[in-house]
Amino acid sequence: MKKEILVVDDNLSSLKQISQFLTGRYEFSLMRSGEDAIRHCLMGERPELVLLDVDMPHMNGFETLSRLRSITGMEHVPVLFLSAFVDSQTEIMALESGARDFITKPVDEAILLHRIELHLQLGQFENDLEKTRKDLENNIVLSFADLVESKDSNTGGHVLRTSHYLDLMGKAILNQKLFADDVDSESLELMVKATPFHDIGKIGISDVILLKPGPLTPEEYEEVKKHTILGANFLRNVHRRLPGESYLEYAAQMAEGHHERWDGQGYPYGLSRFEIPFCCRLMAVVNVYDACLTPRIYREPLGHQEAHSVIMAGRGSQFDPAVVDVYESMSGIFQAFNVVQTRLPLATKRLFAHS
Repeated sequence: MKKEILVVDDNLSSLKQISQFLTGRYEFSLMRSGEDAIRHCLMGERPELVLLDVDMPHMNGFETLSRLRSITGMEHVPVLFLSAFVDSQTEIMALESGARDFITKPVDEAILLHRIELHLQLGQFENDLEKTRKDLENNIVLSFADLVESKDSNTGGHVLRTSHYLDLMGKAILNQKLFADDVDSESLELMVKATPFHDIGKIGISDVILLKPGPLTPEEYEEVKKHTILGANFLRNVHRRLPGESYLEYAAQMAEGHHERWDGQGYPYGLSRFEIPFCCRLMAVVNVYDACLTPRIYREPLGHQEAHSVIMAGRGSQFDPAVVDVYESMSGIFQAFNVVQTRLPLATKRLFAHS
């Protein structure tokens, strides 16, 4: 499939010349102003490279590039500036503004085609590298999830299922236009990515306590409660080393606050109501829901209806009532997911939990 090029130039003869060079080699769109180019991209078009004239009336190339970069999906598209007036200061400004290259007009066909192909290949390489990075990161998340669950054989799949439940609730919240100050599509993606880390602090808790088949003593329970602080401290240390991985801050918040309660009776800090980060208020519901459905050494798993009753009983005491209302509106979806999970083999469950 031919690559899509967007050409932006107010000079009609220049557009005609460039179109002749591109015909048969690339798909392309021609725009005579920065405003037209922005409208084109706002309508959903995503070129793989932009040829952009610097010297245009009303909106010059620098302003056009800045506006294009603010459009979702256009942040990293290669932009090559075109200009008949070349001086070192303009060229430096072009590169500092985020352009990948600078081509002088009138455009030489061989140079233009060579630069286009070079930057398309570089762009593809960067995309492949980013995909590899994300795949590696996802595998690390899965490895952490396996590490946590190796500490407690009775909670198999819990961290992956809670990720899916949180994703379902978050999407319902976005669709219902709720909690606009707390979550959007980008932050929801980070929260879902962070969810598998919420129990990472259990690595620091003795197996003797975690795997105890009977009730915990008060001293043992106090020890278990420390997994919230242990996990948060560990994740914040990792985040300091990897400051660009913003999901780790959500992971630290979830690890620390998923046992806080709306009424202030939770742990580790006894936070209440809106003192509790939104991601933790969301996590609290999905964590308890799945914990009810998960077999323990000391009890059989509960069914959906029993888990549902636990969540509804905690509305306004254990849980944020508005979050519970979202859960209630989609509890049937949770039930359907749970039914499917019980019928799938383990390998398929793991795949489905990350779909």
